[in-house]
Amino acid sequence: MSPTFIYIIVGAVVTLVFIVMIFMITGKNKTNQQLVAALDKMKKSFNALDEQAKLIVKTDLELNHAQEELDKRLSGLDALQKTSRLISTTLDEGEIFDRLKQSLSAELDFEQYVILTYSTKDSFQAKVVEGFGDKEIQLIVAGITLDQALMNKLLAGEIFSSSKSSPQQAKEIAQIFNTQHFILSPIISQGGMVGLVFVGNASNTFTITEGDEELVAILANQIGQSIQNARLFEEVYLSSRMLETKVLERTQQLESALEEVQNISKTKTEFISAVSHELRTPLTSIKGYAAILMDGKLGEIPEQVKERLGKINTHSDSLVQLINNLLDISRIESGRVEMNMSECALIDMIENVHDLLTPQMKEKGVHWKTNIDPSIPPVRVDASQYERVFINLISNAIKFTPSDGTITVTAKREDNTIQMKITDTGIGIAEKDVVRLFDEFYRVENKINQNVKGTGLGLPLAKKIVEAHGGKMWVTSVVNEGTTFHFTLPLKNEQSTTKNEKPLTKENT
Repeated sequence: MSPTFIYIIVGAVVTLVFIVMIFMITGKNKTNQQLVAALDKMKKSFNALDEQAKLIVKTDLELNHAQEELDKRLSGLDALQKTSRLISTTLDEGEIFDRLKQSLSAELDFEQYVILTYSTKDSFQAKVVEGFGDKEIQLIVAGITLDQALMNKLLAGEIFSSSKSSPQQAKEIAQIFNTQHFILSPIISQGGMVGLVFVGNASNTFTITEGDEELVAILANQIGQSIQNARLFEEVYLSSRMLETKVLERTQQLESALEEVQNISKTKTEFISAVSHELRTPLTSIKGYAAILMDGKLGEIPEQVKERLGKINTHSDSLVQLINNLLDISRIESGRVEMNMSECALIDMIENVHDLLTPQMKEKGVHWKTNIDPSIPPVRVDASQYERVFINLISNAIKFTPSDGTITVTAKREDNTIQMKITDTGIGIAEKDVVRLFDEFYRVENKINQNVKGTGLGLPLAKKIVEAHGGKMWVTSVVNEGTTFHFTLPLKNEQSTTKNEKPLTKENT
């Protein structure tokens, strides 16, 4: 072979080798680039996973913290509920603080706490203390009292804590209580601040959280309500005792006055009885001598003298009637009157009175009505005395009822009592006179009473007779419309009962 050919072959081989080498180098570069790209992608994925892991760890820590805070709040709420239940079941202020001392020492998760009561008169008084000595409490009270700005904020209801208060304010309060982490809350009631609640930790072991602040605020509110309730109860209790004392004193005064009135009434009754008896003898003599003279037994007398003797006799009769009424009232009041009790029909008694007073009613043109319940059994009364009740009341009604007016007598049975009414359509009685109508010798001032004489004893006597039979009497009236006298008569249990009968009604003019 020629050298040229050899060179050509050698050159071709070298060229071929070079080309192969070039291809090999190019392939490696491409692989390297792919590997670098994959590595970058892996780095990015790793960084993303790292960030996610950090986020997961952070979230887990936050969740753990939140869970711890939630557990703490739940535990605090449970303790608060127990404490609230304890202090809300007593109305004694001293007992409230005794129960707080027992509860807080077992339930409150703080190294130090103190509850102070406050009043403008006595300043602060320590009621519940943990973690402070007596001298420390004195310094705390002095520090709060001297810090006027702090006092004003507490009086306004502001709550302080080491985590939320301004650094300067937190520092000042921490110095007063010599505590690093704290919550200071006023106890507010209806009248304003009544005390303070302080809780704190002297070390960094326990820090103050928002949940702690809420729990202490609720605790302060519960204490305030309990103190307010206890003080209100104390005020009411003292007022009640004072009222009881005053009522007792007033009752004693009334009993003394009543006893005095009873003595006076007894003296009056005895005096009236004695005077009446003393008057009856001379009146009897006067009436007897007047009758003898009028009969002419001592000789003929002039007609004018006879007329005057007739007036003497008439006035003597009026005085005798007055004296008899006074004696009857005094006997009934003293219980010396003898009642001749017997059974009689009430309708017959009313009819007897009607027959007796019919001339007076006809003379004035007054109408008469009765409405008597037929189920009323015979009543056991002193008939002569009870007729006097009807006579007095009906005569009174006739006197004050104008012509063409009506007097109605009603009697009905209600259980074991007879309810009776005598109603007229007369001039009526003013309210100021109604209250005194049954007073002895009292007469209503009106035109009729000015022209008609009376003693003012008829109504009091009627009331006394009704009461002597175990009943009651009262009056209702409307001026210019009429008056109704109400009175009752108790029935005995053994008296017969008749039901389902219509009332007996009678009208007469």
